[in-house]
Amino acid sequence: MRNNHEIDYIIHGEEMQYVEVELDPNETAIAEAGAFMMMDDGIQMETIFGDGRQGQTGLFSKLMSAGKRILTGESLFMTTYTNVGQGKKKVSFASPYPGKIIPLDLQQLGNRVICQKDSFLCAAKGVAVGIEFQKKLGTGLFGGEGFIMQKLEGDGMAFVHAGGHVLQRNLQPGEMLKIDTGCIVAFTRGVDYDIQFVGGIKNTLFGGEGVFFATLRGPGTVWIQTLPISRLAGRILSYGTRGGKEQGSILGGLGNMLDGDGW
Repeated sequence: MRNNHEIDYIIHGEEMQYVEVELDPNETAIAEAGAFMMMDDGIQMETIFGDGRQGQTGLFSKLMSAGKRILTGESLFMTTYTNVGQGKKKVSFASPYPGKIIPLDLQQLGNRVICQKDSFLCAAKGVAVGIEFQKKLGTGLFGGEGFIMQKLEGDGMAFVHAGGHVLQRNLQPGEMLKIDTGCIVAFTRGVDYDIQFVGGIKNTLFGGEGVFFATLRGPGTVWIQTLPISRLAGRILSYGTRGGKEQGSILGGLGNMLDGDGW
């Protein structure tokens, strides 16, 4: 038996997905601000302070959970959607950029999943959305996006979104995967996470992928995305700040350098 609310769902779409959550009377879903898409009449919205954990009544505990959410770049508040009408009602939440929505049944995943700090979309009432510090020094100094991550705890359904295509990889005990930190969407509690240095001066100067990558060691399950939002945003910014001469040019940026603009 679950302690969190039990919800049914359907994920619609291909590249720009949304999840439709079906609520029985008095059932509640929680979501980040900005995730809401649409809902049936009879669903009541309410803003809550904190991370959505059930039984969180003291002011101090609410302030602590809200403060942790700020560290992960999220709002102090979350929104609840409760079916206060008769019969089943539906509420839908949309992914903020092209990619996939990943359903996570926390009861089947050890009641805890670690995910990228901007990937949480929505969940059943009672799922706690907290913070997960990576304790190792290398991770803290060089982990980039992976240093402060979100922690989803409970036994209900939670939904995270990822960019591009999503791969689910099951790691055996001791099996290690080396991966770009931004490409990690989520992993289960048994996976050991660390940062490794890519040695060699050629790698450092000309590798183009940075000098650090993440290592994930099993046992456990890892979800991987092909298009991290940070990488997409970086490319858009790069194109937006370049001059217009290379647009449509075979030489591109090299043309600007030969022209004298790149020096």
